[in-house]
Amino acid sequence: MSSDDPRQQEPRRGSRIDPYVGAYAARAQGMVASEVRALFAVASRPEVVSLAGGMPNVSALPLERVGDIVRRVATEQGATALQYGSAQGDDDLRERICEVMSLEGIEAAPDDVIVTVGSQQALDLVTRVFVDPGDVVLAEAPTYVTAINTFAAFQAEIRHVAMDDLGVVPEALEEHLEALAAAGRRAKFFYTVPNFQNPAGVTLTAERRRRVLDICHRHGLLVLEDNPYGLLRYEGEAERALRADAPDNVIYLGSFSKTLSPGFRIGWALAPPAVRAKLVLAAESAMLSHSTFNQMVVGRYLAEHPWREQIKEFNEMYRERRDAMLASLEALMPPGTSWTRPEGGFFVWLTLPEGLDSKAMLPRAVSERVAYVPGTGFFADDEGHRNMRLSFCYPSPDQIREGVRRLVGVIENETSLRDTFGTAPAAPRGEGEAPTPDLP
Repeated sequence: MSSDDPRQQEPRRGSRIDPYVGAYAARAQGMVASEVRALFAVASRPEVVSLAGGMPNVSALPLERVGDIVRRVATEQGATALQYGSAQGDDDLRERICEVMSLEGIEAAPDDVIVTVGSQQALDLVTRVFVDPGDVVLAEAPTYVTAINTFAAFQAEIRHVAMDDLGVVPEALEEHLEALAAAGRRAKFFYTVPNFQNPAGVTLTAERRRRVLDICHRHGLLVLEDNPYGLLRYEGEAERALRADAPDNVIYLGSFSKTLSPGFRIGWALAPPAVRAKLVLAAESAMLSHSTFNQMVVGRYLAEHPWREQIKEFNEMYRERRDAMLASLEALMPPGTSWTRPEGGFFVWLTLPEGLDSKAMLPRAVSERVAYVPGTGFFADDEGHRNMRLSFCYPSPDQIREGVRRLVGVIENETSLRDTFGTAPAAPRGEGEAPTPDLP
């Protein structure tokens, strides 16, 4: 064999820290934790008001009732609940899921539902089934940070579609599709969070929903509709799910993490039959089967507990928190700052005055005992430096007001430094930045 034969070349060696560095797949090379993740270890201290994590306030659940259901599933159905199950999910739970989706106009059969480990696994499975390295995926700008990481893990090329206060801009979506067609390429799907979007908090209007579906239909583009927040509406009228009006062209992702508890790790995908079959096979190879026990607990909860009334209680609680944040922003934020006004969900998207950088500012904010998520994590490109995501779901109204007060002090100090020394350079973006632990 010649000296050019790769089998004769010396293998890449690891380091003392990681002896396997040369063995990782190409898609794993960029999986590095960001400095933002380290900061959130400090931000979790009780003296810090965290406006960062999208964690639901599970203390509002009827915990004694949930505990009773857990006990009865274990004692009455333990022989089944503690056994292996189907990769597609528990039959009874899939029927209950169809009842939940009907609240947003979706008519579905249980056989077309696949239960997943949170909607995040559904996102992973869909990407696994559709995306090869180099394929184009379209996503809103900004978009859910873990969706970006999922698409990047499968080496997709992520192209962002512009948004405004009414949701994704249909003309921008069409321009992307026409540009791809002119280059002889096509996108695999368009990823959207149409209700109370994470991170922007905006909702796609009914008129734009029709236009987006028409554009995707004409271009033969699959829509991936991620809807964890749809039932958490605090004002206005509910919009029909995209899936309700285009069942053959939309894969719908749902979750009980926000309307029940993330601890059960129960989500689902509703997909056309051929796609659903592929997703079941992908799920089997990934984890064989889900937790039958957790599925049966959630199924019993939906069957025995007035869960619609429970969601109303959640909505009252979250509405109070949202109103506290919006009122505080309105009263305290300096000129040049703007923000979205969500009708539901968990998040407000704030834009800083010119010359300020949310990521560079975060260490100073944490030192002033307030935390947020810098906007750069919600873009696949180098955008979002003037933005931050503020979450109102977990802190109390008083904590929210105090957190905003502290944040305003940080922004005013940064603005003073800008006026004295000029615009600071943007904080560098780490390659393959991982999401922080509390970024659902």
